[in-house]
Amino acid sequence: MKIEELRAKLLAAARANPPGDHVPLAFERRVLAHLAVKPPVELAALWARALWRATVPCVAITVLLGVFSFIPTRNIMNSTNEEDLSQTFEQTLLASSDQQEEIW
Repeated sequence: MKIEELRAKLLAAARANPPGDHVPLAFERRVLAHLAVKPPVELAALWARALWRATVPCVAITVLLGVFSFIPTRNIMNSTNEEDLSQTFEQTLLASSDQQEEIW
């Protein structure tokens, strides 16, 4: 069926059945009262919407940090001082336990 034929049939059916003039008592007030009532705020829906919006930046940050972790870095230590970073960290961490003095 073509759109124009369907449109013509619908218009003919609408003209054959004109709307009545009878409106229930206080119909407008009831409709406006229902429109004025606001639905309750759903905190779960707000929270879910915020989390879904936060996924794109979180994924972008994760990808950037993942790429950054695979990029080789320059050797920061001097060529004459080839200490292992783990050894330097351990010495720094245990420096306070090596002290023999009591602080009283």
